[in-house]
Amino acid sequence: MKRGYFITGSLSLFLVVISTTFLLGRANKMRILELNFERSWRGGERQTVYNIEGFLQAGFSVTLVCRAFFPLEKYAQEKGWYFKSFKNIFSILIFLFKEGKNYDVLHAQTAHILTYCILTKWWHRRPVIFSRRVDFVPKGRLTKWKYRQADAIVAVSVAVKNIVESFCDRADVVVISDIAVPEKRNEKQAKITINGLGIDASKKILGTVAALVPHKDPLTLIQAINILSKMRNDFVLLHFGTGELRSEIDKLIEKDGLEKQYRCLGFVENVVDFFSVFDAFVMSSQEEGLGSSVLDAYLYRIPVVGTNAGGLNDILLPGMALKVPKQSPEALADAINQMLDMHEADKQKMTETAYKFVLSRHGLETITQQYIAIINTIRMK
Repeated sequence: MKRGYFITGSLSLFLVVISTTFLLGRANKMRILELNFERSWRGGERQTVYNIEGFLQAGFSVTLVCRAFFPLEKYAQEKGWYFKSFKNIFSILIFLFKEGKNYDVLHAQTAHILTYCILTKWWHRRPVIFSRRVDFVPKGRLTKWKYRQADAIVAVSVAVKNIVESFCDRADVVVISDIAVPEKRNEKQAKITINGLGIDASKKILGTVAALVPHKDPLTLIQAINILSKMRNDFVLLHFGTGELRSEIDKLIEKDGLEKQYRCLGFVENVVDFFSVFDAFVMSSQEEGLGSSVLDAYLYRIPVVGTNAGGLNDILLPGMALKVPKQSPEALADAINQMLDMHEADKQKMTETAYKFVLSRHGLETITQQYIAIINTIRMK
């Protein structure tokens, strides 16, 4: 009887220890609040979901704050993530006042949402990390103040780091680049779309993924394609993206008679499918935080031609791509022409070098560990 009691008691003690350990583990699990309130689905939104995936794989508890009825919410629903979606910014303010203190770290993915994390910080008293991905110079005293209040600022490139440090008189901005994650591509679907556009199978396919906005400089790209069309007629450029310049771009394409060479396809949900048919990838930006679509091109071994805008200088390295001065349609056209005529062995060497670079420097685990190091540093302060 005593022996039975001992066994039963030991078993009970064992279960208590296991249960306590489990609960403590859950209690000690890092709780991260990721915030991105954009309506769009661009590079910043993709990086937001990659950050979430990385933290989840690292064993953290992650909640996404996003805008209701827009792509980020839909993505979170499909992934089965825990998220809070709101229709307006006032609802987020209330949420941060009520719930912000329940998280260990707040990670603002845009300058817009950073404002509200900082305005409520006096109440929730949680460290705030801000990831900045654009390379234009910020303005205003409020912006400078909120940048200084952030516990850590992550810049996606050296160019962005220099801009932020100069603007807000901080010398502690950390460079953590973007994440590149391979995704399954549907080459068959891409070819069906191309056939539906009436594009001859013999044509070389140039691709670009960029919003139709001034800092992406699609107007220079159109000029470059116009110049290239005078050199050769064996290509077509597919431009994926939407934006305020669409009507102006359509008029310029019609004016230059480039309807067959320059195709604006707008927003395409699975744009990665088309990386399976690109013969070259082109970036014409005059301002660029980094250019994560270039990383995608590297990942899928697509030759790249791009400009020396901002953070593109961090990734358009010698032996990996062809880089030209920004806002120079002549130089861009010449580089595209050179890439299309490049010997296949040289092109393969270039894309293989770029592929190894992106795997070693921009993998999900690599970038996640860099973020974790930042989080650990600010929590120890």
